[in-house]
Amino acid sequence: MRICVFLSAADLDERYTRPAREFAKLIGKGGHTLVWGGSDVGLMKVVADGVQEAGGRLLGVSVDFLAAKARQGADEMVIARDLAERKRLLLEKADAVVIMVGGTGTLDEATEILELKKHGHTDKPVVLLNTAGFYDGLKEQFRRMEDEGFLPRPLTDLVFFAEEPVGALAYLEESRGVE
Repeated sequence: MRICVFLSAADLDERYTRPAREFAKLIGKGGHTLVWGGSDVGLMKVVADGVQEAGGRLLGVSVDFLAAKARQGADEMVIARDLAERKRLLLEKADAVVIMVGGTGTLDEATEILELKKHGHTDKPVVLLNTAGFYDGLKEQFRRMEDEGFLPRPLTDLVFFAEEPVGALAYLEESRGVE
């Protein structure tokens, strides 16, 4: 399975890097491919290192203005013209999506895939990995959107909230029929 992970390129605290490393090892050990923003810094590097060390493949999609930070030694690296093309390529190349901790770029990527799903333009499974309660507020906001009629589909049709890496991968494998 090709798993797109949207996440931060920032250097982060151990409470975020430990679960990210754990999830990366699960991807690699499962024989899956990481599809990610291609950067070799911060949390993106932690995940790419973990996947590669555990035997998984790396498929990066960087962007022109960040190409200097692209990981050397990825199995495949594509350089997009701009952020919009990068997002499109990341989603095209993936079978499933995991949203990990991140800033505004990660939030932009997350809302785009959920909007596509809401309108029936994709059926890829989407997991929001709520490491250390990072997305508790967003989860509450999504539930309010659902309760107050802003979502035409049940929230559970759009996204699965996982508290731990093992639950995130189990959901994806079950959704995609991976044994």
